[in-house]
Amino acid sequence: MIRRKLLLVICASVMGFLVNEQTHAAKPRALAKGQRPDDVRLKPLKDLDGYFPFEPSESQEVWQQRSETRRTAMKVALGIWPAPSRTPLNPVIHSKKDLEGYSIEKVYFQSFPGFYVTGNLYRPADGKSGKRPAVLCPHGHFVNGRFGDYGVQEARKQIASGAERFESAGRNSIQARCVQLARMGCVVFNVDMIGYADSNQISYDLAHRFAKQRPEMNSSSQWGLFSPQAESHAQSILGMQTWNGMRSLDFLESLPDVDAQRIAVTGASGGGTQTFLLCALDERPAASIPAVMVSTAMQGGCTCENASLLRIGTGNVEFAALIAPTPLCLISANDWTVEMPSKGYPQLRQHYQMLGIADRLEHHPFLHFPHNYNHVSRTAMYQFVNRVFQLGLESPVLEADFPLQTANDLTVWNDKHPAPESGPEFERKLLQWWKHDADEQLNQLRMNDPIQYKRTVGAAVKSIVGREIPGANQVSWTESSKTEREDHFQFLGMIQNQVADGVESIPVAMLVPLDWDQDSASMVLSNEGKSVLFDEDGSVSDAAKAFLDAGHAVIGLDLFQQGEFLGDGQEFARTRRVENPRESAAYTFGYNPAVFVRRVHDVMTVAILVRNHERAPRRLNLLASGPAAAIAITARTQLQDAIYKLAVDTEAFRFHAVDDLHSPDFAPGLAKYDDLPGLLALNSPHAVGVSGEGPEALKLVRSVYSAESAAQRLVTSDASGEQAIPQAIEWLDQ
Repeated sequence: MIRRKLLLVICASVMGFLVNEQTHAAKPRALAKGQRPDDVRLKPLKDLDGYFPFEPSESQEVWQQRSETRRTAMKVALGIWPAPSRTPLNPVIHSKKDLEGYSIEKVYFQSFPGFYVTGNLYRPADGKSGKRPAVLCPHGHFVNGRFGDYGVQEARKQIASGAERFESAGRNSIQARCVQLARMGCVVFNVDMIGYADSNQISYDLAHRFAKQRPEMNSSSQWGLFSPQAESHAQSILGMQTWNGMRSLDFLESLPDVDAQRIAVTGASGGGTQTFLLCALDERPAASIPAVMVSTAMQGGCTCENASLLRIGTGNVEFAALIAPTPLCLISANDWTVEMPSKGYPQLRQHYQMLGIADRLEHHPFLHFPHNYNHVSRTAMYQFVNRVFQLGLESPVLEADFPLQTANDLTVWNDKHPAPESGPEFERKLLQWWKHDADEQLNQLRMNDPIQYKRTVGAAVKSIVGREIPGANQVSWTESSKTEREDHFQFLGMIQNQVADGVESIPVAMLVPLDWDQDSASMVLSNEGKSVLFDEDGSVSDAAKAFLDAGHAVIGLDLFQQGEFLGDGQEFARTRRVENPRESAAYTFGYNPAVFVRRVHDVMTVAILVRNHERAPRRLNLLASGPAAAIAITARTQLQDAIYKLAVDTEAFRFHAVDDLHSPDFAPGLAKYDDLPGLLALNSPHAVGVSGEGPEALKLVRSVYSAESAAQRLVTSDASGEQAIPQAIEWLDQ
């Protein structure tokens, strides 16, 4: 059948007519030579030291939808959408030590197979029976974590300043809060951050001080953390720590003496980050106390606090808002949280009031102290826990002294409990398990419930694109020239999209037959931008002319950082990065969309303008090849039936194969969801013509199309070259 022989590689054919990638003076321009589009995206990139306000929703109904969308996006960014398999914890609790009013035990269990969560379990020794409240205590970036010791002199300085009452607490405040909470009647799990104390399978330097890319860990088959491959699969230290927190809740719930309905989480600094992320994403905590971290200012400076995609268009205050309706206690200090009383907390208070739960929110700004979780801050936390869990203790609850425990006293590893494997090979193996587990979950979902597969992958892609389809009132066309040629009109101009922080501008060329009947228009994406429609002398290329002769209008566009975004002779080979010396992608792409995603936005903008124009075509097609095909496929997942037919030659492009974090084709997270075949499957049940793919990839796509009774709308071809253009046009017109 003709339709099975179509060339659906339009751009590959069209691009063959180009001599090189430069924008030449002879080729038509929407702007004067040397002028660049007025585009908000050309401004400096946002980084972790930006401003991250939170605007409360106007109603509970609006917040419900917003919060669900935000939680999904967070889970995607952290690599836990869908959640990793909850493999057996196989917990080990050993070496109990009885002390005055409490006991300490040593704990380790597996969050991923072979990857261990470590820490100490503090239990009350008050002789009472029955189930007790529990507190999960992630620490922050305090020296050596639960093993730390700031020394006697530093402790005495803390006492003199009023920050501490006892030397033991001044030497290690982490132990101090665990002891006091246990004496208050709570079971307390003091969990290690990755790279601290006994959690050394991933080193401290890698987890918290990563600075330079490691070529030996950037393999497409066996990769490590912070690599392009890890980023494309949404694998990060922060994702692992968040999952460790969720498995720590699993562990606490499994203890016979813990009341699963009364579990709190509290930590400071980096532990505060872990606290609000965990409590925003997991409904089980009944109280949340993140200290000295929630702020409209600095969002977290460590590599362990950042993940690509996580804070694009959002920030830590909104993450704290997601904790509602759980009771929330915030603590601020004279650090980046110093402005919370006027910026952040008033909006959270309004948010909790709108939800009708104002009594569940507290804020304690101890602005005369620097960054800390000192006795004054901890005392506010103790009163909050006492109230929320109705412990019945006389207020104020104050700490008593305790014997400081050394690293040898607390370490979980010994001859009977040897430390597990670690190092680069273990790191590679761990990330491979994470990938294969996600692959298997998606595969099972696709085979057993293709519709749910589409919902799961579709929600992930929607969050990665991070942009609703613009409304017709947001987009506009500014014509710079209209020229009548022998058989067509040539329009040049700018399509603009009004966004929250400014305007996005897209230089566009439209070629419209003189006798156009408004039936068909074809958008052509290319690495060359709109120049793909023209020869070097500015005349219409043979490929574009073929579409005009068939009665199609043809639209070419300079996607972000193509064509008129560049100076004459310039190429766009690498994207910008924020001014951070460490080569972690999250510092740039945790706060800014990738160029690939911005280009998807451009396609969405142009499509909506064309579809809502007074001379809108009845059928709008989208055509592309290679990396541009990936842009077209991704955009169509959002535009759906706004595009009549999609014709692409993928040239077997894969996000997983992009080995440069600053390639224009780099897109965090998209490889995780069956890569390009997964995106093609999301186009079901709409018409797609595809070439450049092997049978296995197409098998995945066909399975979803077949499940939606749309197999006939997926057309494949091996054809290529100029001779296939007439066949392609014939298919588009069917």
